[in-house]
Amino acid sequence: MKQIGLVLFFGLFISQAIAQDAQKIAGIWWNDTKTSKIEVKEENGKFVGTVIYINPDKYVNGEPEKDFNNPEAKLRSKSRLGLQILSGLKYTSADKEWQGGRIYDPDNGKTYDCFAWFEKDPNKLFLKGYVVGIKWLGRSTEWTRVK
Repeated sequence: MKQIGLVLFFGLFISQAIAQDAQKIAGIWWNDTKTSKIEVKEENGKFVGTVIYINPDKYVNGEPEKDFNNPEAKLRSKSRLGLQILSGLKYTSADKEWQGGRIYDPDNGKTYDCFAWFEKDPNKLFLKGYVVGIKWLGRSTEWTRVK
C-alpha cells in the first residue's frame, strides 16, 4: 500500500513539473521585428497566440493594418489587431518543445505547421513554421518576452 501511495505522489509531482514547463510559453511576446505583441495563452490544453498590440508606426490612415493577404476574401477587411496567428501548440515533455501547432503569417496570408522551443534564455522563444510535414523545410523566428 505504501508503494502505491509513493507512486501516486511521484506521479503527481512529475505531472505538476510538466505542467509548469508547458506554461513557460504563456505570456506576451514581441515578434521578431518588434512591430507587434502576441499574447500566448492556454485554451483547452493547447496554446494559442493573438496579436494584442501593433506599433502605431505600422498604422495605415490611423488604424492598424488590415489582414489584406488573407486567402479568404471576406477576412481581408479585418484588422490584424486581435488576429489569432498561433494555434494548437501542445507541450511535449520528451522533446521539451511545443508541437502540432499552426502559425499564420499575415504578411503573405499563409498558414504553416509549426513548433516552438526555448534554448537557454526563457525570454527568447523560437518558433519554426514549415510545410508539408518537413521540419527542415521552413523558416524560424525568434520572439522576445515583454517585460
